[in-house]
Amino acid sequence: MFKLITIRHKKILKHSEKLFLSVERKGSIVLSIMIPVLNETESLPQLYQEICDTSQEYNIDLEMIFIDDGSTDTSWETISQLAARDERVSGIRFRRNFAKAAALTAGMRAARGSLIMMMDADLQDDPKEIPQFLEKLNEGYDVVNGWKERRLDPWHKVYPSKVFNWMVGKLTGLHLHDHNCGLKIFRKEVAAEIRIYGELHRFIPVLADARGFKVTEIPIHHRERQHGHSKYGVRRFLRGFLDLLTVRFLTGYGQRPQHMLGAVGICCLFLGLLGLGYLGIIWTLTNLFGVGLGPIGNRPLLAYSVAMTILGGQAISLGLLAELIVAYTGRHQDSYSISERTGNAAENEQELIV
Repeated sequence: MFKLITIRHKKILKHSEKLFLSVERKGSIVLSIMIPVLNETESLPQLYQEICDTSQEYNIDLEMIFIDDGSTDTSWETISQLAARDERVSGIRFRRNFAKAAALTAGMRAARGSLIMMMDADLQDDPKEIPQFLEKLNEGYDVVNGWKERRLDPWHKVYPSKVFNWMVGKLTGLHLHDHNCGLKIFRKEVAAEIRIYGELHRFIPVLADARGFKVTEIPIHHRERQHGHSKYGVRRFLRGFLDLLTVRFLTGYGQRPQHMLGAVGICCLFLGLLGLGYLGIIWTLTNLFGVGLGPIGNRPLLAYSVAMTILGGQAISLGLLAELIVAYTGRHQDSYSISERTGNAAENEQELIV
């Protein structure tokens, strides 16, 4: 199996030479690999060596950025030793654990490469997959997501993940097999236009797709964990579902919140006023025309109608407030994403930058 993978990657390299050379001519690093670290001191030397071997074998100009997310073991000492003997290695150390999204954000800010790759430090991601990612990216894509086709994880992680990926596809319209895969590569333009916080790092392909970037996936070789233990538990799936709702709102209504909140408010307001109108007719028939329909004060419909009317008014008000916040805070953020420029448009852009 590994011989076949090596042969395939050598073929990939021949097709990827244009990508490497075009970037090297500019005198910059091709690839920045971000590696969040949390108590992985035993894995780091082997991971570093595997990345170096792949870099040397396929002539890839890269840098490695290790982000120590509050490790309590000797991970930072190991990172410091690697950085001292290899200038391609740099490290960032957090004062405490700020979670993976914060680590990746710090890595994106420090990255010097025109391409950025995410890779876990637990050795389950195989650095030999790097050429395959570069080749796929060179086909014109902006984001390439890994797909652990044969996942070597316990069943209680595999099956909930399948359900989660199905839900993400249904709610966002981006159908990938493995949104949770920690092995991803994307262009630096993607990192410049998306913002991740909390645990939104798993939704980078979704956020990029919402901005108009081209997203795809490739199957990868998934390996068993050799050292330590998984940092994720059952609570991860609950948080993931809540984050999915957040992403659905941000990608669908982030620039027009009133369209959602206002729609909910109008529906509630309509139902509430409809119920109050019906009760008003009953009160009129009972008190003015003597029809024995009974009082309306003890009817549950009265409480429900009043509650729906208030809820509708509040939803519309929240929508207006959200629109004001978007209008104020979004003044310095473009609501669009530009792929490329030509002619006078490119010249005008340079003038604005200067």
